[in-house]
Amino acid sequence: MSQNEPVSVRILDREYTVGVEPAERDSLTAAARMLDARMREIRGNNRMAAVDRVAVLAALNLAHELHLMRDELAQQQQRFQSAMNDLNRRLDNAIDDGR
Repeated sequence: MSQNEPVSVRILDREYTVGVEPAERDSLTAAARMLDARMREIRGNNRMAAVDRVAVLAALNLAHELHLMRDELAQQQQRFQSAMNDLNRRLDNAIDDGR
């Protein structure tokens, strides 16, 4: 059984320590870098912007992107399933015609 290990990440010049399984360490640090970049982009040159507001806006933007990606994945899966159903129908027809 894997043990969580502490990993420190910096987001908007603040350090946070998070427990993570060793196999997920790289993914967590990449996510922290992405969040830091997004928060810096939202904050822009306004160093006085409230960190909690910047964090909420960044989270909302990332959640929206995730939602769009999930919708696209669902559409792709639907198209794939439709194509597979069509191929199965054609195969069944070809087998029936060969009998």
